[in-house]
Amino acid sequence: MEATEEKQSPFLPMFETFRAELDEHHDRRERTIKASRDITAASKKMIRKLALPLPPHVNKNNAQYYDIIKERYKNISGDLQGLNAWRYARNITGGNQEYMEAAIFQHYLTTGTLLTYEESAEQLRSLGGDGGPVQLTVEDYLLGVFDMTGELMRFSITTMATDGKLPSVEANDEAPSVDKMDVDSQPGDHRDVLTDLRSLRSELEGLNVGFGSSFARDVDKKMDVMQTSVEKVEKALYGLVIRGRERPKGWIPDLDSGPRRDVEVEG
Repeated sequence: MEATEEKQSPFLPMFETFRAELDEHHDRRERTIKASRDITAASKKMIRKLALPLPPHVNKNNAQYYDIIKERYKNISGDLQGLNAWRYARNITGGNQEYMEAAIFQHYLTTGTLLTYEESAEQLRSLGGDGGPVQLTVEDYLLGVFDMTGELMRFSITTMATDGKLPSVEANDEAPSVDKMDVDSQPGDHRDVLTDLRSLRSELEGLNVGFGSSFARDVDKKMDVMQTSVEKVEKALYGLVIRGRERPKGWIPDLDSGPRRDVEVEG
């Protein structure tokens, strides 16, 4: 009888290995999903602080959230190496996009320039720590840029409502400043946030992302929201120049830029 049982068990070690691999896979996936949600939450808090008109201590105010983000990426970086970087891409994409939105927004407010993909990828790689570099896809970067335009719209309109001026960016790429713009000055004297938004809109509208992929669908939805955001800044500036005196101080138009589709984390 024992001999019969022994002959029936040669596959048991194989299935034990499969079970261990599946358990490890589910553990990695759960860690990645949890980290992505924490990164998303911390990034949203960063964005809310950045949305205040020209915060004087942007980096200091957001240090606590950046530390959370850095720690979460460090904790899961080992799970996102090699083929696993693509295996769990859909589980981390939400966190990556939200972090990119916050990082790009902060970079623009403090430098007056757009954080490039290369700079963003290097920044994310450095957050991996000893576990290895965390890879940033072009898709996550671009979707973060799309979302950033909505925050820049809110920042611009809030600034116009509170200060009566559109934030400007000097030609030497200094940080945007409401103190450096007069809506009656001649074109070409300065670069302002609306000029940058229009330029960014033109570049994003020129993207060729193909058809049918999840990325193409995301871009299609975010494109409409981005265009609406730029139009709202244009209308707000029109109202400031043409009808500003008719409106009470601090008046802010509806900032709802339309439905924003959050990327669902696959569970």
